[in-house]
Amino acid sequence: MLTHKKILLAITSYNEAFYHDGAKTGLFLVEALHPFEVFKDNGYEVDFVSETGSFGFDEHSLAPDFLNGKDLEVYKDSKSDFNQHLKNLKKASEVNADDYGVFFASAGHATLFDYPKAKGLQSLAQAIWAKGGVVAAVCHGGAIFDGLIDQATGKPLIEGKSITGFTDLGEIMLKVDSIMKENNLLSIEDVAKKFGAKYLAPIGPWDDYTVADGKLITGVNPASAASTAKRSLIALKPKHT
Repeated sequence: MLTHKKILLAITSYNEAFYHDGAKTGLFLVEALHPFEVFKDNGYEVDFVSETGSFGFDEHSLAPDFLNGKDLEVYKDSKSDFNQHLKNLKKASEVNADDYGVFFASAGHATLFDYPKAKGLQSLAQAIWAKGGVVAAVCHGGAIFDGLIDQATGKPLIEGKSITGFTDLGEIMLKVDSIMKENNLLSIEDVAKKFGAKYLAPIGPWDDYTVADGKLITGVNPASAASTAKRSLIALKPKHT
């Protein structure tokens, strides 16, 4: 039964200077922490995976606006369950897709650099999807859809489906839209257009907002990370007729 399988939580390997202030982008901490906690609280085992088996944090994601309270305590505690799991980060080539029922793509602007080229992560997502599993992405994690194929049809996995992800308006508000253009990075709205998906936007770019299209689950921003994980588990469970 897929419901007894583990969760594969993908994170970016990219960790380079990105922002105007010289700060690095990388894993946006709560976009991995909050889903991890949802999955663990519901009794699922979680493995972290990146393309290269390495990662670094997005430095802006460690600022008080985004990291405080209990989340900050977990981050600072080297013995926390979350940090212990991160220490056991797997390389994509070391992972067997058959062990997992959900592929969850966490985010950070770094994913725009490496997810579209991450053939190992993409092959894992495709294999989990092909066996009836869930593919989920939050915020910029939707960059994984750039090149992701539905093996049953040979077409883009998101073609004809409804998705969300970080908004173009949000990129402008963060003043990184020009940096993205300089680096030829597609926004999540761009990815949706490129592969024939219907992009659904929240009322405000910082709202908790998720979209479920069958077993394809997407969320718009850090505030949506937990709800995206919760909807992934709902999609994973078999429907009783």
